[in-house]
Amino acid sequence: MNPIPPSDCPQLLHGPSVSRRDFLRTSLGAAALIGGAGIGVGAPAQRPPSETLVSTLFHSLTPEQRGAVCFPFEHPLRNEVDNNWNITEKSIAALLNPDQQQMVREIFLSLHSPEYAERVLEQVRHDSGRAGFEGGSSIALFGEPGADKFEFVLTGRHCTRRCDGNSVEGAAFGGPIFYGHAAQGFSERPDHPGNLYWYQAVRANEVLGMLDGKQREQALLGSGRRESGTDTVRLRGAAKDLPGIPVGSLSADQRDAVRKVMADLLAPFRKEDADEALRLIGGSDNRGFEDLHMAFYKNDDVGNDGVFDVWQIEGPSMVWYFRGKPHVHVWVNIRA
Repeated sequence: MNPIPPSDCPQLLHGPSVSRRDFLRTSLGAAALIGGAGIGVGAPAQRPPSETLVSTLFHSLTPEQRGAVCFPFEHPLRNEVDNNWNITEKSIAALLNPDQQQMVREIFLSLHSPEYAERVLEQVRHDSGRAGFEGGSSIALFGEPGADKFEFVLTGRHCTRRCDGNSVEGAAFGGPIFYGHAAQGFSERPDHPGNLYWYQAVRANEVLGMLDGKQREQALLGSGRRESGTDTVRLRGAAKDLPGIPVGSLSADQRDAVRKVMADLLAPFRKEDADEALRLIGGSDNRGFEDLHMAFYKNDDVGNDGVFDVWQIEGPSMVWYFRGKPHVHVWVNIRA
């Protein structure tokens, strides 16, 4: 897909490029403001907010770079998601200088929890092959940080991440995201050795193990949804006729187990995004959780071991679809 020409970009500030020294000084200053002055041995590094770094990156771009990655905020490209795609033609490595590439890495890391950030970055590097994170990923910027609505989007193989500074009202993560991992080849073994995200499926299958015969019959279905880009996470808007067993029909201990699944799904992401997702799922009366449905798909059981690789949690305003065959793909969309 072709980037828009520079004349169609929103009005930008043509600041000078930012040196690594200035970038690090800005980052450390921001970190101090959010309480990151002291980092103990073995503790996860506390990074400045991604929004701060997006603004710094934005103002460092040259006119040529802006023409390649800058779009109006309402451009339809901003809402797209897929399992293996590049939102703009040039990779980070091909478009940005080393200092700017470092900023992008820091933006990406700051979008994840301290416990998972480095591992998620390594997963994207691994799945990008020889190209690596910088050669396999590309970015786009919609709108203008600090002046109006904006959103930063990073894409690549098994990766769509967003940073919007809450510009996209009522949308967790700023819109649909994707994560995945092919840890040991394209077709993984039933236990998915080395897969960063397989623990989420293990937790979900614990819920299935708690269900009685009638409940299990309601939760265990045939085949999961087809993967079809942004259509994969299209929301239904109503609880009626959702596939699987309603969470509201479960016993208290079973509902608690589903909440633990949600906690595991949100664990890789920064706290403010995880908290927003839970608020949107719960709704104003915090009863939205009961409208969720959980489904497992027996036709996609790798190795026929009874640990179901494909499953989902879906509600009127959310989809979290985990497809573990042939390797892990996870599609997410949560809106008010």
